[in-house]
Amino acid sequence: MAAVKSKNTAPEIIARRAAHRLGLRFRIHGRGLPGRPDMVLPKHRTVIFVNGCFWHGHEGCDRSRLPKSNVAFWTEKISRNRLRDSRSRTRLEEMGWRVIILWECEIRTLEAASARISVEMPLTRRRSAGGSKSIATKVGRTKRSTEKPPAISKLPTKLSRRRLSR
Repeated sequence: MAAVKSKNTAPEIIARRAAHRLGLRFRIHGRGLPGRPDMVLPKHRTVIFVNGCFWHGHEGCDRSRLPKSNVAFWTEKISRNRLRDSRSRTRLEEMGWRVIILWECEIRTLEAASARISVEMPLTRRRSAGGSKSIATKVGRTKRSTEKPPAISKLPTKLSRRRLSR
């Protein structure tokens, strides 16, 4: 089990990329919070845990089957993990944080992760898919700026300003 990563796993990176594309800014692996959440969004007072289905005992998921050997060990280990997760969640909620849990099986693709995060987060400001900034209201309408910056050739330079002043 020494080779099993606890940070920067593939599902965690997918979730981070999805959150960043939605315009969310966050810290990773919050040290000062119970359970060390995978993502901390201080502006929204929200934490996100990205749980592996096997390690955290996701009920009803194919990935959470117990191994056939050493069943007693794995049953105890996964039940301890679930108990620890429950305590961390309770403590965070008591501290006033909103807790979102993303399961590995739910966020296999970037699109699925984006959809899952946007359902959980009441976002009012997002980035559009094209990368330009837009403000999405709760109704879903977008407002874009119609002003264009002046062309570079029309901007006065030092040299042209000197000629004009002579």
